[in-house]
Amino acid sequence: MPSKRKASPATKPESSSGSRKSKRLVVERPDPVVAQPSDSDFEPEPVLSSKKKSTRRTTAESSVVACQSESNDKKLKKPTVEKAESGVASPADRDFVSESDSATPSKKSTRRAAVKVEPLVDSVAESDFVEEEEVGGMELGSLKSLSISPSKRKPKRAEKVKDEECVLAGDPVPDAEARLKWPHRYNKGKTNGTKSLNGQDDPDQLIQAKCHFSRADVDGQIYYLEDDAHVKAADGEDDYICKIVEFFEAVDGVQYFTAQWFYRAKDTVIKSHDQFIDKKRVFLSEIKDDNPLDCLVTKLKIVPVPSNATSQFKENVKSNCDFYYDMKYLLPYSSFISLPPDTTSPVSSSSTISSDIDAGEVKEHNLEKKLLDLYSGCGAMSTGLCLGANSKGVKLVTKWAVDLNKHACDSLRLNHPETQVRNEYASDFLSLLKEWVQLCVSCSLIKGSVPPHPHLKVTDEVDEDEENDDVGEDSGDDKEGEIFEVEELLEVCYGDPKENNKPGLYFKVRWRGYGPEEDTWEPIDGLSDCPKKINEFVVKGFKANLLPLPGDVDVVCGGPPCQGISGFNRFRNKENPMQDPKNKQLDVYMDIVDFLKPRFVLMENVVDLVKFSNGFLGRYALSRLVGMNYQARMGMMAAGAYGLPQFRMRVFMFGALSSEKLPQYPLPTHKVIVRGVIPVEFESNTVAYDSVRDLELKKELFLGDALSDLPLVENNEPRDEMPYTDEPKSDFQHFIRMGRDGLLGSVLYDHRPLQLNEDDHQRVCQIPKRKGANFRDLPGVRVRPDNKVEWDPDVERVKLPSGKPLVPDYAMSFVGGSSSKPFGRLWWDETVPTVVTRAEPHNQTIVHPLQDRVLTIRENARLQGFPDYYKLIGPIKERYCYD
Repeated sequence: MPSKRKASPATKPESSSGSRKSKRLVVERPDPVVAQPSDSDFEPEPVLSSKKKSTRRTTAESSVVACQSESNDKKLKKPTVEKAESGVASPADRDFVSESDSATPSKKSTRRAAVKVEPLVDSVAESDFVEEEEVGGMELGSLKSLSISPSKRKPKRAEKVKDEECVLAGDPVPDAEARLKWPHRYNKGKTNGTKSLNGQDDPDQLIQAKCHFSRADVDGQIYYLEDDAHVKAADGEDDYICKIVEFFEAVDGVQYFTAQWFYRAKDTVIKSHDQFIDKKRVFLSEIKDDNPLDCLVTKLKIVPVPSNATSQFKENVKSNCDFYYDMKYLLPYSSFISLPPDTTSPVSSSSTISSDIDAGEVKEHNLEKKLLDLYSGCGAMSTGLCLGANSKGVKLVTKWAVDLNKHACDSLRLNHPETQVRNEYASDFLSLLKEWVQLCVSCSLIKGSVPPHPHLKVTDEVDEDEENDDVGEDSGDDKEGEIFEVEELLEVCYGDPKENNKPGLYFKVRWRGYGPEEDTWEPIDGLSDCPKKINEFVVKGFKANLLPLPGDVDVVCGGPPCQGISGFNRFRNKENPMQDPKNKQLDVYMDIVDFLKPRFVLMENVVDLVKFSNGFLGRYALSRLVGMNYQARMGMMAAGAYGLPQFRMRVFMFGALSSEKLPQYPLPTHKVIVRGVIPVEFESNTVAYDSVRDLELKKELFLGDALSDLPLVENNEPRDEMPYTDEPKSDFQHFIRMGRDGLLGSVLYDHRPLQLNEDDHQRVCQIPKRKGANFRDLPGVRVRPDNKVEWDPDVERVKLPSGKPLVPDYAMSFVGGSSSKPFGRLWWDETVPTVVTRAEPHNQTIVHPLQDRVLTIRENARLQGFPDYYKLIGPIKERYCYD
């Protein structure tokens, strides 16, 4: 029995990002080298990057995510950790600080090796934080100069351990061997380019060793190198968890062990949203630090689970260990990465995922990959992904798309005839998928764990009966008892297409002797007399990939709307945003992923995903992915940094099955000024370069680069098609005018604006044609020193011919009179903040620089990255909303 010696607790592990006081928006953080399956055929070449991006999405953004593939050998800048007065560094590089100062900390390992984590930035000027409409900003292509030097105070070393129950045991490791294995401990006064365990180059910050040992005796327990252990935490907290990677006696006689920390889910960016993750599951980090020997509490059994392990192996592991780990947790992009398949752990030979490629099962690079686009709009995200993937030799095809906007679905069908486009709720689509699996089981098309569909029993006897009496059920509409015969089933859906408050599985029926105008939706239980017709429809649909089955999908992409976190929503639920029905589509999206089990997942959304309610929805989404055993990472990227003339910062979340290689984020290609505020905790999630020395990025694109070649049109332009009048004037214009055949197009589509009413058109006509002009330039408006507007008492209020005021009251009161957006003109040398989906000029800067109208549909589409050949369908106002 170990003695009752009272261990000194280790200092609460702190988050690396929590100590940052400035925005580091230009930092590339590549992943460590982790062996991955070599047969991944979706991501041709990984791209090492650093910080990240997107809710409505642009084609160009998606294209960049899919196609950029050059690795960048940047080294991860680890936060600086100083050893404190009474001990040595504990897990200082935790990804995030706790949600409040009193919150329970992450439970890593270290008894109380009193550690102080010095902030990466000791002092930052107020100007280092860039508001959305400030003139100043940061370039994603250049590192803003910030003070990041840690304190130079030398910490006091821990006192010598005099307790005989805590001693390094056995003979020391031979000096030559120790110096070879741990050279950083014996290089006092010189670094030789070697990083310390805490990522520091300063040798004064690294404890120097007198000698090393291979084991230690603590409270009667013998600990060996590579053993796992609990490390004492503060009172009332769970003990931390670590792997012991070093035992040594310092030059001052103090005995230490070096811990490599494991994270519980709640210690990661996920924090309190760990309800989807097994409590025995931990994540191995790359964070290591030194702690006094008496911080060790007890040995643990922590078992690694390689990515090629079977389900049975995993279940056996869970029942025979204290903890298990199947992923690493890395600070860059809050990444969860699978362990390599060759981890030295017993793996069942029946594993269905082999690290070796069988000769007969080699995946061909040009084999078609299937994509499902959820909340697709008119296909911006999937179009960009497919264009980018195809440019790198990966044949990615959008096979299915789902959206609630009918006009957007019509536009997607027109431009992608190869796609099965469904105009329905995503939740109904999920219900349909579940019913479809049962139908396929009933028709013996697949084998599965689900039972056959209760309303479809296909037998030989039924087939014979139907040959003799192939008649459908009475529709109930004919008072004389006329029998309607089913000629063919045309479509299938789940929902309430008859609008009778009876949701369920329905088929669209073509009745024999009647035309298409008489087609009706009928519930499956009303077609019980014609199972053969249902069987024929299901078999035909199965062969045509009408609907995806679990395992069929290579990529699921989408941006589930989260209107409950919108800044326009005054009644946002800050305590639990997932209780707001307006945010439920995030759950629906993840439920579809869970059901279909695609190889890769890409979700994008607005930055409020990590800004609102302490990043509630971002943490929740990551937890769902990791809980489904997906590798995952989260990043933010600005569209302007990849060659679009709009800024548009978005959050992008990648997911990949454990057997796949988790895609990297592409690094910026263009200079762009960063706007808006990113929460300190998520600064390391912004995709950018670590350093811009000797880095030459392309010049940012402006409005003129995108639109200057387009023909002049008036406010009342009626044409949907017209010829080009000028040659391309920029590389962007040349690229965007290329047709599907690779040649410059000759016909311009959708170059017409939303027609303003007469009053608004009169107002726009009086806005000066110069940079920065807006309603403030109209007569009767005066700007105060505090940049707010007021009426000029010396100027009589001007009236329009209709009798309404030239300057409307709503323009004067918008944002308390501080906004310059109403009736604002864009200018040629500007990068648009974010393209809007409403074309009214009342509260947006959307007026053309030189023409008295708002931007046209095509101009808006170009700013989103849509090629000119991409045609849009529907009312003019609706066509602005298809991104």
